[in-house]
Amino acid sequence: MTVTLGINPIGWTNDCMAWLGDLIPLNTLLSEARAAGFSGVELGRKYPKEPKKLKSLLDKHDLTLVSGWYSARLLERDTKAEIAAMQDHLALMKGCGAKVMVFAETTGDIVLNVAAGFSQRPKVSSAAEWKKLGQRMNEVADYMLGQGVQMAVHHHMGTPIESQQDVDRLMENTNAAVGLLLDTGHMTVAGGDPVAVAKKHAKRIKHVHCKDVRRYALEACRRRDTSFSEAVLCGLFTAPGDGIVDYAKVLGHLSKAGYKGWLVQEAEQDPRLFNPRVYAELGNAHLRATAKAAKLKVVG
Repeated sequence: MTVTLGINPIGWTNDCMAWLGDLIPLNTLLSEARAAGFSGVELGRKYPKEPKKLKSLLDKHDLTLVSGWYSARLLERDTKAEIAAMQDHLALMKGCGAKVMVFAETTGDIVLNVAAGFSQRPKVSSAAEWKKLGQRMNEVADYMLGQGVQMAVHHHMGTPIESQQDVDRLMENTNAAVGLLLDTGHMTVAGGDPVAVAKKHAKRIKHVHCKDVRRYALEACRRRDTSFSEAVLCGLFTAPGDGIVDYAKVLGHLSKAGYKGWLVQEAEQDPRLFNPRVYAELGNAHLRATAKAAKLKVVG
């Protein structure tokens, strides 16, 4: 089993808070990501959105485009409308050689709402709603596979698919074409167990976001019911190996299931407080060590 290490630029420049990290040049971000030992990067707000320009830029830094976030709204629009809405993003993924798409259901999400605490997130209202959502995801996932791109559904704080129970319902209502993105940090903050999710749904996991969580910040943010952005500024998330997530066990279950794909460090922090390159190097070293222990061969 082989895995490749990638990183999301969110440690340098935040996508939810456009001002955070705004003064860090894109070339600095990319050069530091490569120097830290990563082979690929996920999409960020500073990247060019034309496939040729983006691929050329990444080639200069010896990096690959791993994937990129897509905001779906399948609870409020049908398959045909969703497929039409994703065309530009899908073309960018294909044009840069990305084989997986980070796919998040965001109908009614509160991720960008700085006044909304974790407790106010939207929920799928009924079994009928789960069935409708699942059927639409199946259809979109089948279409995407026909285009050579795997759907990886991202359970995310502040969205309709957030908790461990939500992931279970999603898997029950979809077929194998719908892949799962396991985000260790979001699952931990949502009160779930990323190790248990990795064990139960290993065969469906097509992408992994390695985000660690600081215990002191987690307890404070839960107590205060903070917004997502406030939680980031409070230092909730950090690089793998600097928090409470047990990556040895998570990667152990993925290894047993034959996981092949990307392990992506994705830890949004305030770059003014937490040096992005230092934390990139820390996370890379931890992922390499735990992957080796889990008998996953890191390539690149």
